[in-house]
Amino acid sequence: MELEAALGELSKKIKEHREVLLTEEAAKTALVMPFLQVLGYNVFNPSEVVPEFTCDVGTKKGEKVDYAICNGEKIEMLIECKPANSELSVNHASQLFRYFATTAARLAILTNGVVYKFYSDVETPNVMDNKPFFVLDLDNVKKSDIRTLSGFAKGTFDIEMIVKEAGKLKLQSLLLQELQKEFADPSDDLIRLIGKRVHNGHLTASVKETFKALIVNSFQALVRDSVNERLTSALSATNTADDEQPADVGDEEGGVETTDEEITGFNIIRAIGAQKVDIERIVMRDSKSYCAILLDDNNRKTIARLWFNSPTARYLGTFSGKDETRVGVVGPVDIYKHSKAILARLDELAGSR
Repeated sequence: MELEAALGELSKKIKEHREVLLTEEAAKTALVMPFLQVLGYNVFNPSEVVPEFTCDVGTKKGEKVDYAICNGEKIEMLIECKPANSELSVNHASQLFRYFATTAARLAILTNGVVYKFYSDVETPNVMDNKPFFVLDLDNVKKSDIRTLSGFAKGTFDIEMIVKEAGKLKLQSLLLQELQKEFADPSDDLIRLIGKRVHNGHLTASVKETFKALIVNSFQALVRDSVNERLTSALSATNTADDEQPADVGDEEGGVETTDEEITGFNIIRAIGAQKVDIERIVMRDSKSYCAILLDDNNRKTIARLWFNSPTARYLGTFSGKDETRVGVVGPVDIYKHSKAILARLDELAGSR
């Protein structure tokens, strides 16, 4: 939880100051050094975190990488930094490639302070891979990222275990990319594989087109049902506690900051609700935990909740009676996908006293 909270603070800093982090030095000072501190490294100990690490490589003299992480006299990690607005590519990692082959390091990081790309020598020993085995994006941190990143922390750092897992992570990343392609646009091979299992006749072009659409819908349904099931289970205790208190009583302690995303989400719910009620009846009441959307400014008539305060995930809470169902959303626009639940809730509230 400490690692997750610390990354959340870094993510918040990125959103607040991205426009002034346009130089490499700014990104290093404001983002990369705090990131290394989050992992437990003492950035003020030059024997542990070596800035401007120099190693002559062949005819290249005096070249430097931004940081080397050391354990005693052994170099464990090399880090190359770029400005926060830079798009990272393997072309930015020329020094890392050269240093990787001439030092004991088996782990290299290319970063702009927002995205961290982790490289090792999975394919050829002592030669840095062209593709990272793990990518961390502080704009979109996932639970699985937290688990993976914890292995790089000073207290748990085990280079042999990291390199062993790097191959699995890299393969998993490639498999995930292929599955994402299939989810979005099923290939003929997948359509034939699934089609033959559920269709007795010949798979004509028109039949395959039908199956393609159905496979996409089925994938989406599987993911949606799985997420809802987990959320319902995880939040059941929270819902019970909420039922024992007045709903959406607001924040008495102050310090509430209403974000642009919450305002956008509120306006989208208003636009949906305009089909049922006068939009002036739909109001927003923000708190530290969530942003409540109410009918008639009545905290007993919650239309929906926007759980947008977490740096790692966003949820829309919809209601049926006292029961809240939270569904993951990438951004406010995804609220439109849940128009049916919002309209049903308005019908329910309009008939209540």
